[in-house]
Amino acid sequence: MTRRNEVRTAVTMRSTAGTGYTYMTTKNRRNTPDRLVMRKFDPRLRAVALFREER
Repeated sequence: MTRRNEVRTAVTMRSTAGTGYTYMTTKNRRNTPDRLVMRKFDPRLRAVALFREER
């Protein structure tokens, strides 16, 4: 269950390659207020791609 004022929140990471593939992860809002950018494997592309946080 998610509480209203949690420090760690769930975020959706969407591939910038345009495949529409997403990952779910959590981040600490206090330590990283900016959008996350990660390099992760995109199975539809069959390669590593940049994933950016969606809002």
